[in-house]
Amino acid sequence: MNAPARAPLMALDDALAALLACAPALTDTESVPTFDATARVLAQDLVSALQVPPADNSSMDGYAVRCADVTEKGAVLPVSQRIPAGHAGEPLKPGTCARIFTGAPMPAGADAVVMQEDTREVGGDIHAVHIDAVPQPGQWVRRAGEDVTRGAVVLARGQRLDEAALGLAASLGLAQLRVVRRPRVALFSTGDELVMPGEVPPEAMKPGAIYNSNRFFLRALLQRFGCEVSDLGIVPDKREATLAALKTAADHHDLILTSGGVSVGEEDHIKPSVQQLGGLDLWQIAMKPGKPFAYGHVRRDAGVEGQCHFIGLPGNPVSSYVTFLLLVRPFLLQLQGVGDAAALRLPPATPLRADFAVPRADKRREFLRVRRNTQGGLDLFPNQSSGVLTSTVWADGLVDNPAGATIAPGDTVRFIALSDLLA
Repeated sequence: MNAPARAPLMALDDALAALLACAPALTDTESVPTFDATARVLAQDLVSALQVPPADNSSMDGYAVRCADVTEKGAVLPVSQRIPAGHAGEPLKPGTCARIFTGAPMPAGADAVVMQEDTREVGGDIHAVHIDAVPQPGQWVRRAGEDVTRGAVVLARGQRLDEAALGLAASLGLAQLRVVRRPRVALFSTGDELVMPGEVPPEAMKPGAIYNSNRFFLRALLQRFGCEVSDLGIVPDKREATLAALKTAADHHDLILTSGGVSVGEEDHIKPSVQQLGGLDLWQIAMKPGKPFAYGHVRRDAGVEGQCHFIGLPGNPVSSYVTFLLLVRPFLLQLQGVGDAAALRLPPATPLRADFAVPRADKRREFLRVRRNTQGGLDLFPNQSSGVLTSTVWADGLVDNPAGATIAPGDTVRFIALSDLLA
C-alpha cells in the first residue's frame, strides 16, 4: 500500500501572509518613562501641545542684526546687549547688534544673524564689531515652529520608537509614553542531545551530545524585538514532557516558541502535541534553510481567555536563526501593533555582484550567507550547511536566491543586509 502523498511545500511569501493574518495586535497598553521606551511601540498618536522651537532663535554663535543696518561689508555696529541661550533679550535698537549664542531667542526687530567668524572686534573689545559679510533676511535663524507645529501628530500610533523618536518626544515635554505591552513569550528547546554550556565541560561531553546554542540566540533575538521572555529550558524528547510544557506555557504567554522537534522523526513530539492541545496551521516552508517551520495555537485551560500562539522552529541553528528573522520577526512586530507595513515584509534587496558560484540549483528558495568584499561584490561562506553557525557570524547578509536558480561569478544577485533584518 502506497503512503499518502505529502502536501506541497508552502511558499515563503504565502507563509508570511498566513502567519501575519493570525497575529492581531495586542490590545493591552502601559505607560512607561520616555527614558525606557526604546524599541517600544506607541499605542496612541503623540500630538504636540506646543511648537518647536517656541520662538525664532539663532542657529549660530554670532550677532543678531537688522539687515537694513548692514547693507555692505565693513559696517561697524555697537553691541547693545548679550543674549545667552535660555534668556530673552530686549528689542534690538536700530543701528546696533546683539551678541547672541546658539539657541538663544532672536530679539524683536532683528531679522538675521551674522556668525562670529564673519565679524571682528573693534578696539580690542566687544562693545562694537566690524561686520565682514552682508547678511540676508532669515540668515542663521531657526523659525518658530519649523520643527513641530502646535497640534501636529509628530509620532503616530504603531511607530516603533528609536533613539531619535525618544528625543523628539522629550522635546515636546513628554516624560511618559503610552505603549503596547510587551509580548510574553515562552521559549524552550527539545532534544535529549542538548546540553547547557557550563553543565558539562567539552572534554566530558557524551557521544552525540551538543551544546544548546539556539536557546542563547533565540532569547537574545526575542529581547531585541521587545518581548518578555520566560526561558523554560530543555524539554526531554518525550510526549508527556512536551504536552506538560505546552500546557504550562499557554496559560501565561502570548506565544510559545520552540526549537527542534518539528520534523517527522519518531522522537519529534512537538507537532503531534500541538495538534492534540490546539491546532497546527502551517507545516513546511519551501525555503532553505528552514523547511520544517510550524505555526499553530495551544488552547488555554478553562477560565483563561483565548489561546496561545505557537511557533516551532527547526533545530539546526542556522535554520532556526534565518526562519526567526524572516518569519518570527515580522510576527512579533505585528503583535506589538507596528503600523509600518514595510517592517512586516522582507527588507528591500540590494542588487550586488556575486563573486562566487552556485552551480547546482535547489528546488527551494535559498538564503545564502554572504559577506560584502572590498571590490564591491559578495563572497560566499564556503559551507552553507544549516548546522554551521559560524556562517551567521561571518556573514553580513543573505542572498535571496530563487528556487531553481544557479549563480555564476559576475551575476547580479539580491542581497539583504542582516543589519536590516535585525533593525
